[in-house]
Amino acid sequence: MGIYIHDITGFLKKITLRRAANAVALYSSYQLTKIWGKPLQWGVPMTISFEPTTACNLRCPECPSGLRIFTRETGNLKEDFFRTTIDDVYKDLIYLIFYFQGEPYINPKFLDMVKYACTKGIYTITSTNGHFLNDENARKTIESGLDRLIISVDGTTQDVYENYRKEGKLESVLQGARNVVKWKKELKSNTPHIIFQFLVVKPNEHQIPDIYRLAQEIGVDEVKLKTAQVYDYTDGNELIPTIEKYSRYKKQSDGKYRVKNELLNHCWKLWHACVITWDGLVVPCCFDKDAIHRLGDLKTSTFRQVWRSPAYHAFRSSLLKGRDQIDICTNCTEGCKVWAE
Repeated sequence: MGIYIHDITGFLKKITLRRAANAVALYSSYQLTKIWGKPLQWGVPMTISFEPTTACNLRCPECPSGLRIFTRETGNLKEDFFRTTIDDVYKDLIYLIFYFQGEPYINPKFLDMVKYACTKGIYTITSTNGHFLNDENARKTIESGLDRLIISVDGTTQDVYENYRKEGKLESVLQGARNVVKWKKELKSNTPHIIFQFLVVKPNEHQIPDIYRLAQEIGVDEVKLKTAQVYDYTDGNELIPTIEKYSRYKKQSDGKYRVKNELLNHCWKLWHACVITWDGLVVPCCFDKDAIHRLGDLKTSTFRQVWRSPAYHAFRSSLLKGRDQIDICTNCTEGCKVWAE
C-alpha cells in the first residue's frame, strides 16, 4: 500500500489551484448538460492523450496498428509540435497520456517529450508492449520523470502470451520490467508506478492468478485486469472470456452477443478529455482509432479554437441525441474501463 501512496501523493502534487478550478468547471458543465439535454462546455481538457507514433512491432489481432489497417498515414509525433501544443495547454492540464495507437518507444524522441511534460508539472502516463525496455531505455525512463508505466503482459507463458501478442517475446517483456524495477531502486526513484496490464481473453483467463504472482516476483507495483474490445462480437468471438466478469459482452437467449453496459446518451470523456494524433488531428476519444471523427487540426488552428469549434459542439450534440447512432460509441464501455482485483 505504501507504493500506491507514492503514486497518489505524486499525482496530488501536480494539482494547482488553476487546474482544480478547471476540473470543477468541466464537471459542472457536464452535469448541467445531462440535466438540460443541451451541450454546455466550460473549461478545457484536464486529460489529453498524445499519440507518439502509429508504428508497432507486434501484430495483435484486434489492433489497427497490429493489423496494419490504418487508412491514415503512419508516422512519429514531432518534438517541436508537441512542445508548442503543451505550452498552450499545460496550465490547465492534469493528465497527459502518451498513448493512442502504436508503440510509444518506437519514437526516438518519446522520452525527451515525457521529460518536457514533466517540467510543466503534468502527471504523465504511457502504455507499452515492453519490448523496448532495454537497460538504457529503462534508465532513461526513470530519468524522464514518467509517473506511470503500463506494461502489457497478456499471458504468463510464451504460448499463451503470443496467442494475442503476435510476434511478441514474453521473456523480453519481463526482462524489460526487471530493468525498470532495477533502475528505480538504483536511482532511488518513486516513479514510475509500474503496472502489469493483463488483457483478459479466453485463451489467458486461466492465468489470472499467475500474473499477480509474476508481478510480485519481479517487483511490479500493481496489476490491472482489462476487458478486451473485439470488433466482431455479435455471433461470438474466440477472444471473449468465459468468465463474464471480465467480458464486455453478454450472451443473449438467442445465442447472439451484445455489449453488456447500457449505452447512455452522454459521455464524460467528451467534456474532460480528447486525443491528439501524431500529425495534429484532434479526435473525441480512444475508440476513434482511425481518426474518422476529425474535430480539428492543430496544424491550422490553436487547441482552444478546436475545443470550442462548431465541429466539437455538433459532435457533443449528436451523442446527446443518440450514441447508438455514432459508430465509435456502439462498442464502448464508457472510457476503456479497467478492473483491478
